[in-house]
Amino acid sequence: MSELSGKVAVVTGASRGIGAHIAARLASAGASVAVTARTAEEGDHPFDGSLATVVAGIGDSGGVAIPIVGDLGKQQDRHRIIETTQKELGPIDILVSNAAVTYFEPVAVFEEKHFRLMFEVQVRAPFEMAQLVLPSMRERGSGWILNISSGAARHPQGPPYAMRGGGGTVYGMCKAALERFTTGLASEVYSDGIAVNVLSPSGLVRTPGVVHHGLDRNVPVERQEPVEFMAEAAYALVTGDPATLTGKVTYAKAILDELGIDTAALV
Repeated sequence: MSELSGKVAVVTGASRGIGAHIAARLASAGASVAVTARTAEEGDHPFDGSLATVVAGIGDSGGVAIPIVGDLGKQQDRHRIIETTQKELGPIDILVSNAAVTYFEPVAVFEEKHFRLMFEVQVRAPFEMAQLVLPSMRERGSGWILNISSGAARHPQGPPYAMRGGGGTVYGMCKAALERFTTGLASEVYSDGIAVNVLSPSGLVRTPGVVHHGLDRNVPVERQEPVEFMAEAAYALVTGDPATLTGKVTYAKAILDELGIDTAALV
């Protein structure tokens, strides 16, 4: 039996990049996975990747996945994603909140509509979707919630500061809020047998969004990280014992090393 046989997972932001790889990894371990994003088909978005492509890839590998097109900036879509998953696949065992929308603008000129949307997608959506899956998890006495963060949550080091801010302050605010939410929720649901963790890349993962925003410019190869590290670390965190592997704010290679998983074998 595969490790996740009989389990149901939801992965947000799963049309490409880190989310798509996490979804594929969970499906390869036997989970039935609901993948959700705004991009239904290739060509619907300027970046390569779509729910259709991810679902087809999982199916070709013998896994089970369903696409649910949704905008996590809208409350009705958040509810519909959970309700559809439960109706088509069953009670949700694993929730991976990976979706993000990001604008890189300095605070002095940051647009209010961008600010609200970023917090809606990256903070409010993981919060509310956790609320929606918790009753069933508590009833069954088990569950795993994983939030995907970023090194941007760390505080800038200074003064003096090495360079002027690149407009990432609000992105860092969102991720810092997500991390504090994670550890707080972990403490609240510990006695229910539910693990709640937050995972970030240890280095730069060259996702389509990273390349689009030019975040990979001048980043040396040794500071870049294969996306497989994030997928395997996510898998480890949603299969671990909730009694011991919970409340972590961790990074992909760090948690893989801690758990004795050979990263060289992943790529």
